[in-house]
Amino acid sequence: MNRKHLLLAIAGALAIPFSPLTAQQSAESENMLEEITVTATKRASTIQDLPFSINAMSEEDIRRTGAQNIEELSRYVAGLTIQNLGPGQSQVAIRGVSAGQIIRDQPGVKEQVGVYLDESVISLSLFTPDLDLFDLNRVETLRGPQGTLFGSGSVGGTIRYITNQPDPDAFEGLVELGIDSVTDGDIGYQGKVMLNQPLSDSAALRVVGYYTEYAGFIDALGPGGKVSEDVNSGNRTGARIALRWEATDNLTITPRIVYQEVDMDGFNRQEVYNLFANPYTTTWPAVQLGERQQYLLLREQFLDETTIADITVENAFDGFDMTLIGSWTERDILVSRDASALTGSVSNDVAMPDSDVLLPSNLRDTTDVEQKTIELRFASNYDSALQWVGGIFWSDTERVYAQRLPTPGYARATDDALGEGTWDATINGYPLDSPYNSDLPYDLEQWALFGELNYDLTDRLQLTAGGRWYDYEEVRSINQGGWFSAGYSNIVDETSSDGFVPRVMASYDFNDNVTFNAQASQGFRLGGVNDPLNVPLCTDEDERIFGGFQDYDDETLWNYEAGFKMRTDSGIVFNAAVFHTDIEDLQVTLDAGSCSSRISFNVPEAHTTGVEFELSAQPVDGLQLSFAGSLLEAEFDTTVIDANGNVLGGVQDGNRVGSVPETQLAATAAYYFPVDWFGGGEYYVSGSLQHIGDRISQPSDQVPGAGDFAHGLTFGGATGDEVTSVDLVLDSYETLNLRTGYIKDNWELALYMNNVTDENAFLAFNREREGRARLAYFVNTPRTTGLVYRLRF
Repeated sequence: MNRKHLLLAIAGALAIPFSPLTAQQSAESENMLEEITVTATKRASTIQDLPFSINAMSEEDIRRTGAQNIEELSRYVAGLTIQNLGPGQSQVAIRGVSAGQIIRDQPGVKEQVGVYLDESVISLSLFTPDLDLFDLNRVETLRGPQGTLFGSGSVGGTIRYITNQPDPDAFEGLVELGIDSVTDGDIGYQGKVMLNQPLSDSAALRVVGYYTEYAGFIDALGPGGKVSEDVNSGNRTGARIALRWEATDNLTITPRIVYQEVDMDGFNRQEVYNLFANPYTTTWPAVQLGERQQYLLLREQFLDETTIADITVENAFDGFDMTLIGSWTERDILVSRDASALTGSVSNDVAMPDSDVLLPSNLRDTTDVEQKTIELRFASNYDSALQWVGGIFWSDTERVYAQRLPTPGYARATDDALGEGTWDATINGYPLDSPYNSDLPYDLEQWALFGELNYDLTDRLQLTAGGRWYDYEEVRSINQGGWFSAGYSNIVDETSSDGFVPRVMASYDFNDNVTFNAQASQGFRLGGVNDPLNVPLCTDEDERIFGGFQDYDDETLWNYEAGFKMRTDSGIVFNAAVFHTDIEDLQVTLDAGSCSSRISFNVPEAHTTGVEFELSAQPVDGLQLSFAGSLLEAEFDTTVIDANGNVLGGVQDGNRVGSVPETQLAATAAYYFPVDWFGGGEYYVSGSLQHIGDRISQPSDQVPGAGDFAHGLTFGGATGDEVTSVDLVLDSYETLNLRTGYIKDNWELALYMNNVTDENAFLAFNREREGRARLAYFVNTPRTTGLVYRLRF
């Protein structure tokens, strides 16, 4: 059987979707698993009652797994994958709907998965917020397009961080302290605190603060054999303050402010080849970079400062509830990289002496975002077979993306190599010693009307129909300078789109414990305009192949799924879904050869087909088991031909879509039992095993010979004919996490070990200037051993 038939056969055999395991607080609790209340349809419901596939990891699940961020949590959620592209730079995909690898300098590309903090939109393509998971009530993953209620950016699905709300009924607090040690790395630690303070019978204040110091584990080689250890250390600092005021029996007002800063000293990049450190040099000792090593002339940094201020107003009327949400978000992001090898590769092309090729060069990418949103919605609150929700949404996003490449001494080096005055380095007022500069301000405004109706046709059969009308306007301008750039000045491009996306669902209760559901739904993603190629760096062939890609159209998707949800009286929960998506104009991203540019373009047709399942059970008191997984086929259905008549970048009918695995599995087990130590208490042991199948970073990686990189550079005595061969298919990997702890009254002490086997997994592949400057893999954290103390009062 081919892969598609295999997936469908498995789906037919299982014919069942899932709800996640929620761990018990005590081994003496009832032999039932807690039902999690979710708000994925803009109204409260349980996972088992929703007519589509959803996962919700509760606060207890997060604590038990030890996950510190959404990437770690994703390994336990069927169908959710996150491609790690360095700290703070993650690419999220659900059910295989993926554009392939998107890199930091593609600000016009929109996200395929929407991310929300409670009711506020916080998603930003590539820069998925790395929020701390402390004091969250749950994390919801809504699979499949959520265009009806959540709009553009949710073409693959939606992730929602749901926080614990201020509680006027009781004072409470939580303190968490931890320390960890990374194998062959540094020491990390964390301190977190939550206080919930009632102010009156109708008001409360909830304050959360946290600080985490991350242990580095990447070593950097430098000139003269110098080694800097653990260069990718860093920290995360944050606070969240929320006030809840129940002004009347019907009116509740909740203002909040959230602040977080992530500051990393480097990147989790393991280099295979670097212009300055490779086996081919003869004028100084050749270097073979090893595991978890890189080469630097300059230290690197990632900085993300996020501020979110929002307010939620809820008012209950006779017959309907009104909810008003207003939010303001500001993010300032800096990605500072050692671009010495990239700049040096260009310098070598124009026959600069080795001394000028070695000039340190710092590429500084900055992203400044200010986003304002308002949503006003109404929902029925009466007892009737017909229920409804609807509203209006508006947002305005101003995003300024800028690049600078300060390289002291480069103006003199350029004059020596190309002749004085050959290129006006200061065009548009940019600095003299920066060979590449650009400013790209974006302004995106959207309006949307949305609504959904639910009707109980019979006691067992429920029908749902909904839709969203949207209107988008985006304006982008561009200014460039420096001889690496195309030198554009005050170029303005506009993108607009409007339309309607529907969703239809049906849910049938076979009995009190078993429900069947089915749906057809549409999602969309706004198109855009590519940045101009860095023409001075392109070969003639690369300019001919990639120069014709200017704008790209909206991406649309139809999702068809059928599912089964089962919950037994003995506490077994078994949910599964089989799905198929037809994608039109999939926005795919490729490297533009040697241009040090990237382009996005539309692939007319692609699809994903798969099955996802999640099982949880408590066979005996105190023992919780869960198993979750997804099997997936994500392929192109169209072949794209380039200007030379060849297949463009691996985009061929039947080839894989980039960045998503075909298999993803996770199993967890936890056992809680009472003990007599220290006057009694509870002891537990738990473990989790995750399997991630093989992946490719971008579609071109599956083309035969794509892993053979001819550098063509004569720097350091190399002939220019050398070839570095790497495997671009990222191997599958498994990670094992173990945890044990003791719970007594209101405190807990836990010892854990993550990545027990010290797996050095390749998460994504990174190439600079078609591999002529640098080849590397992003890797995971090595074996980590830690101790955590939690006190609730």
